[in-house]
Amino acid sequence: MIDFGLLIIRLVIGLLFIGHGAQKLFGWFGGYGLKGTGGWFDSIGMKPGVTMALFAGLAELIGGILFALGLLTPLAGIMIAGAMIVSIVKVHGANGLWATSNGYEYNLTLLAVAIGIALTGPGKYALDAFLF
Repeated sequence: MIDFGLLIIRLVIGLLFIGHGAQKLFGWFGGYGLKGTGGWFDSIGMKPGVTMALFAGLAELIGGILFALGLLTPLAGIMIAGAMIVSIVKVHGANGLWATSNGYEYNLTLLAVAIGIALTGPGKYALDAFLF
């Protein structure tokens, strides 16, 4: 049952990060694409905005794919955790903890899940279990 639980966690978190990356990179799922996201990144001091949006989008998209597949899980966890740390520091941290004030509560939860899975492993229903 533990391995099935890890699979559920990896799939939900991984697929959500794939979606977030696709929003930043391609404008899918209601996102603004590189140009729009890059403009917003510029406005919050992350310059050059388009380059930073590209890095963030790739970290979320590739990290999400790897996380969902359970492939190179420690790397996937680091990519997701890195995106969440930047999000906390640059966007949500000043608003306090709670999401009701646009705080970092949700980002911290995702950060904990990514690091937790990276440290414990993806379980037996993962490509890492078959390849390594």
